Amino acid sequence: MALVAVKNKYQIVIPRDVREAVGVEVGDLLEAKVEGGKITFTPKSVVDRGIAESLADFAAGRSFGPFKTQKELISSLHRERSKILSKTKVKRKQRG
Repeated sequence: MALVAVKNKYQIVIPRDVREAVGVEVGDLLEAKVEGGKITFTPKSVVDRGIAESLADFAAGRSFGPFKTQKELISSLHRERSKILSKTKVKRKQRG
């Protein structure tokens, strides 16, 4: 068990063997919590908001594919475009 000292500005150094065991590298983010009177640090990854929304859409079934060919992808895009356009079409008055 490694001991660490609290430095100026309450900084600590995570011992090398501990860092390597969990794969923490410079620039990584750690979530700090108090659990049962102990401080715990858990490595966390931050996901771009756009990626997070895409993952949520996929999980909710709001996605298309997978496609075996480019032709299948393009056909799917055309079908979806047609659906959108059919909902937004404005009927013109007939002249006469």
